[in-house]
Amino acid sequence: MKVYRGIEGFEKPDFAVVTSGTFDGVHAGHRRILARLKELADARGGETVLVTFWPHPRHVLDPEGRAPMLLSELDEKIELLEDCGLDHLVILPFTRSLSETSSLDFIKTILLDGIGTKMLVIGYDHRFGKNREGGFAFLKEKQSEFGFELEEITPVEIRNSAISSTKTRAFLESGDVKSASGLLNRPYGLRGEVVHGRKVGRLLNYPTANIEVRSEYKLIPKDGVYAVRVEVDGQKFGAMMNIGHKPTFEQNARSIEAHMFDFSGDIYGKVIRIEFVDRIRNEMKFSSKNELMDQLKLDEINSKTILGM
Repeated sequence: MKVYRGIEGFEKPDFAVVTSGTFDGVHAGHRRILARLKELADARGGETVLVTFWPHPRHVLDPEGRAPMLLSELDEKIELLEDCGLDHLVILPFTRSLSETSSLDFIKTILLDGIGTKMLVIGYDHRFGKNREGGFAFLKEKQSEFGFELEEITPVEIRNSAISSTKTRAFLESGDVKSASGLLNRPYGLRGEVVHGRKVGRLLNYPTANIEVRSEYKLIPKDGVYAVRVEVDGQKFGAMMNIGHKPTFEQNARSIEAHMFDFSGDIYGKVIRIEFVDRIRNEMKFSSKNELMDQLKLDEINSKTILGM
């Protein structure tokens, strides 16, 4: 997959089959669009192109308001899109100036002049241009003027509910990582650097890797204890993870800590990846160290059961 940070330097394919959108999380609905894109390109001897944006538009337009936390950082999104077999990824820097571009100008400047779109495929709810004025009805009306073929993808249904990044975020914010993974078609993941913590876990015979997630926009699931898999240097280990403020020890700062089973070694400074499998319980305050240790033993048993260990 060729990655372009802007439209400059993009070499137009003979037959570009194009889609556009933020594609946060690259969930099952996004994958259906990309699979259809590839199918259409293969049938015509063309190449697939995705036009996406970074930062997320709402982080630029509403930085102090209701901009969503993200399912995928930019590097994650690039990796996920490459796994989908995409030929070209065009990442447009999203600015307030770009947000003022009309849908007509966006089509002419980016899709036609910049990419040479021969066929455009869009999701049923996709909107673009200033005030999100452009959609399928607008494109259909202007299709002869634009001169490209047009196809709309209908909603993907799971339990009679359309897949969306918004619903995936809602599941994660409630701690339902299993349902979120169902919409994503893979375990929800996050990356972070292993940093030094207070080393409380060692006192409980459950040493943990303290993980610092550098992106301020990455969505961290609801506080609680989770069964997870941890990837270190390409190797995966079963683990249990606590997200929260460790009320037993009256810690104010939120932390992310994973105790890996059957692992030993120094991983400080390494970037590791976490895959969420299921949520075990809420974070709790215990009256004593022994009470907490008894609960940790139960958490270990439950985690290993969930992970099939």
